This record gives sequence, C-alpha cells and structure tokens, in this order.
Amino acid sequence: MEMNALILMKDIVRDGDPVLRKQAAKVTFPLSEEDKKLAADMMEYLVVSQTPELCEKYKLRAGVGLAAPQVGVSEQMAAVLVPSEDDEDDSKPVFKDVIINPVIVSESVQPGALTEGEGCLSVDEDVAGYVPRHDRITLTYQDVDGQDHKIRLKHYPAIVCQHEIDHLHGTLFYDHINKDNPFKAPEDTVMLS
Repeated sequence: MEMNALILMKDIVRDGDPVLRKQAAKVTFPLSEEDKKLAADMMEYLVVSQTPELCEKYKLRAGVGLAAPQVGVSEQMAAVLVPSEDDEDDSKPVFKDVIINPVIVSESVQPGALTEGEGCLSVDEDVAGYVPRHDRITLTYQDVDGQDHKIRLKHYPAIVCQHEIDHLHGTLFYDHINKDNPFKAPEDTVMLS
C-alpha cells in the first residue's frame, strides 16, 4: 500500500503555530474536493499510524485523532479512530469517523481523565498531569457526505473526541491541567487507564 500524499510528521503543525490557537471556521456542504481529500488524508494518517510496521516505515507517532488545524487548515473537521478494545477481533474500531462541525450537546457532570495524562501530535514534549474532561458526552456532527449524526460516547472515546473538538476552538490539552497541582483530579473523576 503506497501512499501518494500521506500526511507525515513534518506536515503536522507544532505547538506555537498560531493556527492551533484560532477558532476554526465551520465547514460548508457539499464538501469541496480539498476538504474531501483532507478528510481522507487525516483518517489515512490514523490508520497508518496505528499499523506498527507502517508507523515505523513512515516514522509516525501513533494517533487516535487528528484535527484539521493540526495540518494547518483552520476548519471544524477532525478524524477520530479509536481502535477496538477486543484483542481477538481488532477489525471493528470503537469509533471511526471524520467529525465535521462537531458540537457537544450534553455532557456528564462526572469528570473522566486518563491516568497516563494526554499527548498530542502537535505537542512534542510530554506534559505531565491529569486532563479532566467529561466522562460521557452526547455529540452531534456531520460526516463527509453531510449526514447528521448524534451519538453518545463514554470513557476513552469521549475523551478523544473532546481533545479533538478542543483543537477546533484553539484549546490544547495542557490548558486543562491544574497548574498548581498537575496530578489533582476533581473528587469523583473516573480514572481511565
């Protein structure tokens, strides 16, 4: 499988670039050819980055999400690919779609956070600390064909989507870390490993 225009690490915008701090523009439908290609390329990056031999071949960092601003396009579009948790059958991802103009329409009061903290393809150094988010969300978005979707997500897929949606509003994960006490999470936080 030879890629003609695979997104590589050099194509990913790094922290400090103003595009990462901008409010991204809403996407209009039908999608332009550029936007269709962008959606396909971002998803392809995630698929390739989660395939160990290809990840190594192209020297990629594995990712579960990639937002358009991370490749320099300030539009409300992000690819999300949360792999299967089933070691026996990894063919069915937990969540896989390009989410366009996503809106979180409701969220749980209960927070969730990853015990490992979060990382980001646009942030080269590790930033230690818990990133409190909502443990459950209801999300509306459009897919590349302009179809409307409304889905409920919980735990890890909810956290991944919130991380990507933050990118569309100029927020990076470490903005959520408690500056005084990075490993302090709200009382009833669901800690996910």
